[in-house]
Amino acid sequence: MPYVPATRVIDAAATRPSFVLIVDDSADARALYGEYLEFCGFRVATARDGIEAVLVAQQDLPDIIIMDLAMPRLDGWEAIRELKAHPRTSGIPVIAVSAYTTGDAVVRAREAGAEVCLAKPCLPSQVARAIRALLVWRRTAATVESGNREIG
Repeated sequence: MPYVPATRVIDAAATRPSFVLIVDDSADARALYGEYLEFCGFRVATARDGIEAVLVAQQDLPDIIIMDLAMPRLDGWEAIRELKAHPRTSGIPVIAVSAYTTGDAVVRAREAGAEVCLAKPCLPSQVARAIRALLVWRRTAATVESGNREIG
């Protein structure tokens, strides 16, 4: 049997490509991450600010959200809080990305509910690695949870 990398096994096991929502007020950032993630096999949607992010997430239920923190109208911190407070979107993992990596920005993102924080500028490949890691973690947690229900 030929060697198959672990990421291919995980991707092949999925019935559909993972769906990623990219939230950033920069059109260039949305395009850069979106095109790279589509190249990697993800389905991608985008939003320009936190208000759009909450609407798109509640309607389309992405598997994961990439959230810029500093945005107009509704910033990423508040958008994450709203997503985590809503039963329909509370379980969606969030990767916060921001140029504000000093001070309390990262702490505030974690307190709001972000699972991972990345410093901008970050390479699209770093974002893809973080997505894959979170998706594996999420699948593992779901498997453990279903096993615990069967035992209990």
